[in-house]
Amino acid sequence: MSIPNRFAFFNGEIVPIEQARVSVMTNGLNYGTGCFEGIRAYWNVEEEQLLIFQLQAHMERLKRSCKILYMDIPYTVDELCQITLDLLRHEGFQEDTYIRPLVYKSDPAIAVQMNNLTDSFTLFALPFGQYIAGSAARVCVSSWRRIEDNVIPARAKPTGAYINTALAKTEALLNGYDEAIVLSADGQVSEASSANLFIVRNGTLITPPVTSDILEGITRQVVVELARTELHAPVIERGIDRTELYLADEVFFCGTGVEVKPIIEIDRRPVGNGMIGPISARLVQHYGDVVRGRNAHYRHWCTVV
Repeated sequence: MSIPNRFAFFNGEIVPIEQARVSVMTNGLNYGTGCFEGIRAYWNVEEEQLLIFQLQAHMERLKRSCKILYMDIPYTVDELCQITLDLLRHEGFQEDTYIRPLVYKSDPAIAVQMNNLTDSFTLFALPFGQYIAGSAARVCVSSWRRIEDNVIPARAKPTGAYINTALAKTEALLNGYDEAIVLSADGQVSEASSANLFIVRNGTLITPPVTSDILEGITRQVVVELARTELHAPVIERGIDRTELYLADEVFFCGTGVEVKPIIEIDRRPVGNGMIGPISARLVQHYGDVVRGRNAHYRHWCTVV
């Protein structure tokens, strides 16, 4: 299998990707003691520029995750952003790209704890297209429940927490779906396996609140802004019952990986008329223009590589 990237930031410097290796005894590998971010960069064909979307916001969230998980890295947000730019300039990608910063407990230690262990930071990037293929998704409500904040905090993006995501996603794929919707412990809608969720009812966008064990999504906030300013549509945060999914006029996912992805079927029931709805379609278009730097009003969200 060929490796699509050539470098990584590892142990304080940019090195060939083959040198970015850890021991099988690494604490983060054995116990999932780490946290990460997912960041996208988009190739703007007209400008022949690679634009990183919401770079600073992602690095700020990474620092917040570290705070929750008793982790620390010796870089400021600005320094993390500069490291990202340096790495991408080394790579020279001229296509859409996914960026993965990772903080992990790097000691070769058999120790089930977060304190008194060494925190290390690494970052790599690679070409990346659609997370879910096609223009729309068919999904199911998973039998797996979302982890609670008092169990593993979803807003911290801990590496070990993504076994919850993997189980839900795998169940969905094995049953012929593209993705899964997970419910919180109280039975209300939380989010997708790794994306936030909106429904549309009577022209109003509705999304679960941050207290529903969701990731406090950066793309989620972008969608709220676009819905209010570009579509002039009301947006509210409140609990969503499972059966509301079946009665919604539209449903869509949003996230760095999934971008804005309309949903046309849930649990073998068509969403609305079974076609991509008008609000979802407009958000897909607006989001695509924004992330590629084509909307001057939101250009400040893009960092030129």
